[in-house]
Amino acid sequence: MTSTILIRNGVVVDTEPHPVVLGQVDVRIEDGLIAEVGPGLPDVPGADVIDATGRIVLPGFVDTHRHTWQAGIRAVATDITFDTYLRRVLGELAPRHRPQDIYAGNLAGALECLDAGITTLLDWSHVQFSPDHTDAAVRALGESGIRAVFGYCYGGDSGELTKETRRVHDTLFCASGLVTMVVAALGPEIVGEERALEEWRVAAELGLPVTAHLGGHGPESAERGLAFLEANGLLSTPTTFVHALHYTDEALRRIADAGSTASLAPVDEMNLGLGYPATGRLRAAGIPTGLGADTVVCAPGDLFSLMRTAHLLERGRPDGAGMGFTTRDALRMATIEGAQVLGLADVIGSLRPGKQADVVLLRTDTLGMAAAHDPIGAVVLNADTSAVDTVLVGGRVVKRDGRLLHHDVAAVLSTLIESADMVANP
Repeated sequence: MTSTILIRNGVVVDTEPHPVVLGQVDVRIEDGLIAEVGPGLPDVPGADVIDATGRIVLPGFVDTHRHTWQAGIRAVATDITFDTYLRRVLGELAPRHRPQDIYAGNLAGALECLDAGITTLLDWSHVQFSPDHTDAAVRALGESGIRAVFGYCYGGDSGELTKETRRVHDTLFCASGLVTMVVAALGPEIVGEERALEEWRVAAELGLPVTAHLGGHGPESAERGLAFLEANGLLSTPTTFVHALHYTDEALRRIADAGSTASLAPVDEMNLGLGYPATGRLRAAGIPTGLGADTVVCAPGDLFSLMRTAHLLERGRPDGAGMGFTTRDALRMATIEGAQVLGLADVIGSLRPGKQADVVLLRTDTLGMAAAHDPIGAVVLNADTSAVDTVLVGGRVVKRDGRLLHHDVAAVLSTLIESADMVANP
């Protein structure tokens, strides 16, 4: 039996090929897919009708890089350098996480995303201290109801990377569903070349993309790492360059020619002193570029903040070259361009018929959103998480009338707080 949802009378914003306001129209969803977008769509007997009057209707946001497990150590180190982050967060706090702590952080972090209108998440998970840790992380993502790409970063001793990556792929991702897998590689700028080769080669063997921190550690490191990937033919495997800040224009052309993508975390990159976000330069080179919260240790966890930051930092570039960057560009990075980065542009990121119905409704009947003449500008510059009224993932309503469904949020928070206390005060 066909399941139908009708979203009525909303101000609809689509994003493909570029963000555009379609006007006050309806959206029909059939069996989890966008079926039709247009004015005055006919009634369907038995349909679930969502009244979108006073709402902006748009595709769900896509977070292309987040360490979701860190939800339990939010704001633990707000004004730090990258070296301090490595020592305090990854060196001290991460190893204290038991599997149940990873579960608590991933579940709460994924629900935080849904609550903020993020319907797709790349979880860059570098706390795989045991198979139980991995199972807990994936289980939490699955139970949350979000569309997730699990970035598996092997965390054990050398010699077992390929075996363990195969095991995770074969045991946890043998069936299709909302949670899929990529290889989260430490890469040639962080670990030795032998391990980096193994990371890309197991990804190619399993037919998985790679996401790696590349280009965020200075110009010399960026060029050395890129040359290594090119010399070994590794960029034939789809690769996302996370924090791609320090490449020359010539290097960016090489990355674009390889068909690679990029992910920026503008708040985190500035706060940790990694460098000025290369938003305009990446996109001008033809590299699809998405946004990521990265870590709530020292950055916000919503894409409204990130869109706003990316927009203002690009337009405020010291060389004055970013004034052509618009709010429409920022929204595109948070939707269809983010979907491109994750290899999901044919599945999500816009309201085109046939795509998965990942949809967000934003309130405009508030003092902070009312009387907005440009809905897209209002989404980027004025909206925040309080505007998120309704969220659908694959046609399933996960938030309605401002309230998350399907989870006891109070219980989730109680477990997270208990876990956070255990981690911070062992």
